[in-house]
Amino acid sequence: MNRRELLTLAGAGVAASMSPARAADPHPVRLVLVHGRSQQGLNPVDLQSTWLETLRRGAAKINRSLPERLEVAFPYYGDTLDEFARRFELPLTTDIQAKGSAVNADFLNFQAEVAEDMRRGAGISDAQVQEEFGTNTTEKGPQNWAWVQAIIRAIDRNAGGISQSAIETFMRDVYLYTTRAGVRDAIDRIVGGAINESPCVVIGHSLGSVVAYNVLRNDRRALKVAAYITVGSPLAIRAVRDRFRPIGFPVAARSWYNAFDPKDVVALYPLDAANFPVNPAVQNFGGVNNATDNRHGIVGYLDDADVARHVLDALGA
Repeated sequence: MNRRELLTLAGAGVAASMSPARAADPHPVRLVLVHGRSQQGLNPVDLQSTWLETLRRGAAKINRSLPERLEVAFPYYGDTLDEFARRFELPLTTDIQAKGSAVNADFLNFQAEVAEDMRRGAGISDAQVQEEFGTNTTEKGPQNWAWVQAIIRAIDRNAGGISQSAIETFMRDVYLYTTRAGVRDAIDRIVGGAINESPCVVIGHSLGSVVAYNVLRNDRRALKVAAYITVGSPLAIRAVRDRFRPIGFPVAARSWYNAFDPKDVVALYPLDAANFPVNPAVQNFGGVNNATDNRHGIVGYLDDADVARHVLDALGA
C-alpha cells in the first residue's frame, strides 16, 4: 500500500481491527484518536501504532489491557494543515525580525493573547520578559511584534521544554484553524468522518482536542460518545476558548475527562469553572508527569496510569 492509500484510509477514519472476530460483533468498541499539530509528512499508520503501544504501557501500569476487539480510527490531517500553513504564509514573529515580513495585526493580537496567558500560567515575571525585550525603545504591548517575541522567548527560556519555534508554530496553526473557515471545514471533515454513530471513545491531543471539540459540539448526527478524553489541551487558553463562544459541553459526549501536566505550557490551565465553564463540568486531572522533552508529547500522556484507566473504563475493558 502506497503513502497516498495510507493517507486516504487514515483521513477517512477507516477502522483497523485488532481481531478478525470484530466483524461478527454488532457493537464493536471503537476508539477515535485525534492527533495534534506538527504531524506533517509522517505515516499515519505508524502514528496510530505509537498511540496504541503507549496506551498499552499505561494500561500495564494498572495491570489491565486494551479490549481484544477494538476498532481504531486515526483521522490524519497533518499534511492538510501543513498545506494551509504554506498557502496562507502567516509571518511568525521571528519571520518579521529576520525577513522583514509584513505584520498581520489580527494574528499578532492573537499571539499576544496566547503568549500572555502562557506567561501568567508558567509564572514568568514581567522582569523576565523585560530582560528578553532588552533596550528596545519601541512601545511595549500586543501591537508590538518585538514585545510579543520577548514574551515568547521568556517562555522558551524560563518555562522549560518547549522552544520559541514550537510555540510560534503552535500559535499559527491554532490561529489558522480557529479563524479560517476553509481550514476548519477541511480538517473537521477529516475528523468528523472518523466518528460515526456507533458507540465510541474519542481522545484528542493538543490541537486535536480543539478540533474534536468543535466537531462534537456541531455534529448533528446521533453520535454516541461514551467519553471525550483530552490530553495536553489548549482549550482553556482565553484566546483559544473565546473563538468558540458560546462554549458548551458537547451533547454527544456522556463524559469529558481532561488530563494535563502542570508544566506543559500549552495546557497550563484546567478546563474548570474559572477557565472553561460548561455544564456538566469537565473532570480535570493535573497529576500527569509528562516525560517528553517538551512536557507536551502524546507518549507522555497516554502512558499515564490515570489517563489509561479512564480510557479503559470508557471502553468497558
